[in-house]
Amino acid sequence: MRKRERLEATIAGQPVDRPAVALWRHWPVDDQRGDLLARSTLAFQRLFDFDFIKVTPSSNYCLADWGAQSRWVGNEEGTREWIGRVIKKPEDWTRLTVLDPHAGLLGEITRALFLIGAEVRDEVPFIPTIFSPLAQARNLAGERLLSDLRQYPELVKSALETITQSIIRFIEAARPAGIAGIFLALQHATYDLLSEAEYREFGRPYDLRILEAAEGLWFNVLHLHGRNVMFDLVLDYPVQAINWHDQETPPSLHEALQRFPRALIGGLRQWETMVRGTPEQVRTEARAAFEQTDGGRRWVLGTGCVTPITAPWGNLWAAREAVEELRRAS
Repeated sequence: MRKRERLEATIAGQPVDRPAVALWRHWPVDDQRGDLLARSTLAFQRLFDFDFIKVTPSSNYCLADWGAQSRWVGNEEGTREWIGRVIKKPEDWTRLTVLDPHAGLLGEITRALFLIGAEVRDEVPFIPTIFSPLAQARNLAGERLLSDLRQYPELVKSALETITQSIIRFIEAARPAGIAGIFLALQHATYDLLSEAEYREFGRPYDLRILEAAEGLWFNVLHLHGRNVMFDLVLDYPVQAINWHDQETPPSLHEALQRFPRALIGGLRQWETMVRGTPEQVRTEARAAFEQTDGGRRWVLGTGCVTPITAPWGNLWAAREAVEELRRAS
């Protein structure tokens, strides 16, 4: 099966020749330039031949043009460290302006998408990472976000509106590159940070507007970050797949298969298995996930979050080879 054909069959719960698989990682330093991000992303894909490419820029790509400063200091996950915050007092929430998706660092990532699209054409589906408005607000403000949204809700909402408009403009600019969908990362849909009522007010309306902007794309993926996630709250989001830390927090893959009607992405622990484990442990977890999903029904093998840059390549190869072994076993 071609990659798109395999993914569409997986989403629909139809038979596939083998389970789909995809891993993704950060590209520190390279992710600050469009050409370098595209080159590294494409080299990784050529080597492992995953079923889709999740384009993973650093989280500063959507914030640098508002003045957010960060630096690379060697984080094992590949992320950058923030230097100060843009939002330092409540009034700062109102000072954001809608960004141009073709300018600055945001424009570099738009350029990366066009370079990737020109290389893979319709052979490999690719989706850019979109950090939710709340996630972007958190990186702009740091720890003060939660206290501000409770004390100054209208000011925070004004910023969320601006951020949402910037994201929508970015999606519109990315469509001509040939993206298959978006990877919408939610970092606050967890009971560890917000109540369900708070997320319904400050998260969900903006998430849905972003997904509305991605309407017509065929492979939109939702990522729920962290533990104690609000899984049931997002079940009606118009996405084709959900990804979460399924090996570390409820629901399990088996439980989620009964609750969500489309594809599930997961099965592998990003640290305990992909970094600290062995190839055989990777294969064992892949087989367990295959069994949890009734023989790989509506399932894509992947990690619960980004694969750390320190993961041994033997473990990455094991994940890629596992689906070939499952093809033969089934």
